[in-house]
Amino acid sequence: MRNSIEFELYGPYALFTDPLTKMGGEKMTYNVPTYQALKGIVESIYWKPTLLMVVDEIRIMNAIKMESKGIRPIEYGGGNTLANYTYLRDVRYQVKAHFIFNPHRPDMAFDRNENKHHNIMRRSLNVGGRRDIFLGARECQGYVEPCEFGSGEGFYDGYGEIHLGTMVHGINYPDETGRSEMEVRLWSPVMKDGVIKFRRPDECTQVRKLADMEPKAFDHSNVESSDELLKQLEDGR
Repeated sequence: MRNSIEFELYGPYALFTDPLTKMGGEKMTYNVPTYQALKGIVESIYWKPTLLMVVDEIRIMNAIKMESKGIRPIEYGGGNTLANYTYLRDVRYQVKAHFIFNPHRPDMAFDRNENKHHNIMRRSLNVGGRRDIFLGARECQGYVEPCEFGSGEGFYDGYGEIHLGTMVHGINYPDETGRSEMEVRLWSPVMKDGVIKFRRPDECTQVRKLADMEPKAFDHSNVESSDELLKQLEDGR
């Protein structure tokens, strides 16, 4: 696929929180990553407001295993609460994603150079991403490296279909939809032989409004092109 990357994502623990379990201050992970969590990881590899990152597929390489831990959440007002968080353990995934130009950001049209962005994105992937990789939560450090999607042996190869129930797909933000509101998307994924094919956000039909929100504006007052920065360096400024 055009402007795509394929990478392996792994770490000792992951916490893709089911929001229904947060009401009592404790957290329970989903069985698999959400689209939004993977999109955030792709954006940690490389992000520009010019681009929209689209996650296409994920392949679950290791068996789904969970482990509960006693956690003391930080309470800035004092207290000594103990909560149980349930994490995924020993996770390894293969992910396929690509980018498109954000049609809702005409103010960034001057930066629409796909060869430049794709080359930078691949170089960023080769060095493990531009920002730290987190597997759903800050305490779950993750790692990425290039791979060929579908290569190697996965635990769920030939396993058949597993229906995962209703999950959060992701969050709609104004600069990604053109609407002045934040929304949540829901869907019911099916894992087939370890592979989940994601719907694109605009294909999700179960959408709920969360709050009003305005997009952040980007223009020449707060964005400089790489050509302008290079010229400044050459001029010694």
